Amino acid sequence: QVTFVESGGGSVQAGGSLRLSCVASGNIPSSYCVGWFRQTPGKEREGVGVISTGGGQTRIRDALTGRFTVSQDKTSNTVYLEMNNLKPEDTATYSCGAVLHRICPDLYAVREFGLWGRGTQVTVSS
Repeated sequence: QVTFVESGGGSVQAGGSLRLSCVASGNIPSSYCVGWFRQTPGKEREGVGVISTGGGQTRIRDALTGRFTVSQDKTSNTVYLEMNNLKPEDTATYSCGAVLHRICPDLYAVREFGLWGRGTQVTVSS
């Protein structure tokens, strides 16, 4: 079993930055896919970005390209979500989910992911 724990959320003003962390623990495979997702009350969870931990390939949601990046530190089994120039509409609970396969599903295919962490809240004020 693999579990994921997110951290790094908080409250920032518009234009600010945050870096979220997703730490894996347990029986971690050599290569797997981790995705960052976000959700606001009453709305569907949406994909933000994914990374294949084996090769490091990433993909960011089209509308967030240029502001958000996904990276990893293999030595600590941590995947990061770097968020810059934050906007009030980025306010959400951010969670990481995973697929224990080296090939990532489409990040828009949220239901393909599982092993969800509890999430971390990001609040951006104007």
